[in-house]
Amino acid sequence: MSIDVDRILLELELIPEQTQISLQGVEPNGDPFYGVGKVLELNHHEEEFIYPLFDIPYTNSIIKKLGMYRTRLMRMKPRVCYSYHYDLTKRIHIPLITNDKCMFIIDDKVYRYPADGNWYLVDTTKIHTAINASDDERIHIVGCVKQDHH
Repeated sequence: MSIDVDRILLELELIPEQTQISLQGVEPNGDPFYGVGKVLELNHHEEEFIYPLFDIPYTNSIIKKLGMYRTRLMRMKPRVCYSYHYDLTKRIHIPLITNDKCMFIIDDKVYRYPADGNWYLVDTTKIHTAINASDDERIHIVGCVKQDHH
């Protein structure tokens, strides 16, 4: 499935510019800031974040087709590196704005995911980090998926 990145970016102009904002919540019209950050700070299981929070029909249809939950819009500022960590589930990344100076390091191996209309299943249950070593913001849609997702 090819993803129309420009169409998503157009829809996302309706979303407040935050470093992280949830695109799915635990209830319709829920708080788009609940679900960002660490799982330990949540009073719900990740699988409960399934309700679209914004009127972005194309983006919501992609999220649904890919079986994503607790999906967030993640903006990574220039010259930033996340701590080395692991997640409880694998994640699908849909790169929207990126460049060759943005990368993941997963189990000490470097990966780059271009904003080319593809989505990427990333095994974030392994130790990893994300790095934006550029002077430009990196924007991805990131959502959890079940472990048996193909």
